[in-house]
Amino acid sequence: MEDPLYTLDFIKNIIKIRYKDIAGITIAKGGRLKIGKKSSKVEYLISLLLIMGLFHFLKNIFVTLTFKIRKKAAGILSFISSPGLAEFANVYNIRVDYTDNPNGGSFLERLKAVSPDVIINQSQFIVKKPLLEVAKIGMLNRHNALLPKNRGRLTPFWVLYKRETSTGVSIHFVEEGIDSGEIVIQKKFPVSKNDTFNTLVRKNYEIASDAMLQALDMLENDHNEFIENNDKYATYNTIPTLKEAFQYRVSLIKRVWKRK
Repeated sequence: MEDPLYTLDFIKNIIKIRYKDIAGITIAKGGRLKIGKKSSKVEYLISLLLIMGLFHFLKNIFVTLTFKIRKKAAGILSFISSPGLAEFANVYNIRVDYTDNPNGGSFLERLKAVSPDVIINQSQFIVKKPLLEVAKIGMLNRHNALLPKNRGRLTPFWVLYKRETSTGVSIHFVEEGIDSGEIVIQKKFPVSKNDTFNTLVRKNYEIASDAMLQALDMLENDHNEFIENNDKYATYNTIPTLKEAFQYRVSLIKRVWKRK
C-alpha cells in the first residue's frame, strides 16, 4: 500500500536497513480508504473527520494530494523527483512489481518464482490461503495494538474510546483469521491523558519499523518461541460508527474544557 501518510516511511525504513535481503516489492492497488462494500465511504470519511479533527483531517488530504501530484509531475518533468516507493526501491536495485489483486493467480505465480522466506504485508486486501502458503517462514504484519486485544481497524481510536492505559505495536504472522497469528514481538508504551488519535498513530509508527526489523532479526536467527495470540482474550474492532466518532470528539472537548 503506497500510503504517504505513514506506511511509506515504515517501508522505506526497512528498505534502508534490509535492502540486500529484499527480493522484491509489490505495490498493491488501494489505500486506507479501501473498506468493505457494505460500508459507506462517506460515513467513514465523516467519522475520520470527527476522530482526527479538522486540522489533521485537512492536513492528511493535503499530504496525500501533494504526493499524487508530485508522482504525476515526476513522470512528465525530469527535474522533479518522485516521492513514490518504486523510485525509492530502484535506488537500492530492488525489483518492483504491481498488482490489482495479491490473491490473483498471475501474481501468485510470479511470487512463487521468487520463493521468498518472509513476506511483509501492508496492503488492505484480505489475504487468502494460497498467498499465505508462498513464503517458507510465513507472512508478517504490523498491527498498531497489543494483540490479542484490539484486532481489526483503527486501533488507536478504539484504545482511546475504551480508555485503555497502554498500547503498542505487534509484529505477528498472518493467518486466515483477523489479526490472529502468533506474535513475534511486541513494543508497548503507556497512553497518556493528553493523547489523541493523532498522537497515538504517530507513536505507533515511530516504533513500528524497529519492531519489524527486530522481528526479522529474530526469525533469521531461528527464533521460534512466539507470543501466543489467544482467541480467548481477543477483542475485535470494526470501523467506528458516526455515533462512536461523535462521542469520542465530545470526550476530547470535555477533556480540554476541564483543563481551563
